[in-house]
Amino acid sequence: MTHPSSHVVTISATYGAGGSVIGPTVARRLGVPFVDRAIPGAVAHRIGCSLEDALEHDDRAPIGLERLLASAARMPSVTLGSIDTTFIGATDSEGRLLYDKEFVEHTERVIAQAGRTGGVVLGRAGAVVLADHATALHVRLDGPKRRRLARAAAMREESRGEALRRGDEEAEQWRPPTMRELEDNDRARAAYVRRFYRADAADPRLYHLVVDSTAIGLAACVDAIERLARDRAAARAG
Repeated sequence: MTHPSSHVVTISATYGAGGSVIGPTVARRLGVPFVDRAIPGAVAHRIGCSLEDALEHDDRAPIGLERLLASAARMPSVTLGSIDTTFIGATDSEGRLLYDKEFVEHTERVIAQAGRTGGVVLGRAGAVVLADHATALHVRLDGPKRRRLARAAAMREESRGEALRRGDEEAEQWRPPTMRELEDNDRARAAYVRRFYRADAADPRLYHLVVDSTAIGLAACVDAIERLARDRAAARAG
């Protein structure tokens, strides 16, 4: 059972909507873990496979997005009415062949743990996995493509500046994100939710709050999410 003081937030964010900034900031405000990057490692540990294999099945990792895109283009089964559970190539520590659904099931267990102890979950169909959670706040961040692209470019430029100050030579190879990159990312993350949950990630019925985070500042988004998350937990405790 979730402790009354635990805060649980799931965030579904399209490319450039600021989920990678809003998520950890909300977690710090609420005093709970931001479990985004910890999920692939935890999944790898649970299954007994390599971190690389876990990342390849994760909707927030670049190689996972690439794989989702490739399979979405190749398989007609990526629709609202079907689930593809095949995977060839990954094995556990005992050499057993692993399937897509196993990675997803273990991801669900990590998310469920966050639901019990508190946490902010970014992506991975968190709103679907924790749909029946008594106090979780489910948030969708989105916005017009061109404004999201501009936001992504600004965030990438900021990251580049920080990398240059650290002396990272690879930062010199910076390039602005493209509309194709944005659309590919959106499509791959939507495919993850469709494939494994037969749901539409953009369906507003999955969320308590849907925000155009390109029209509302990131700080204001954080304030709103924090307030609503506290209200959800307090109402349950009362």
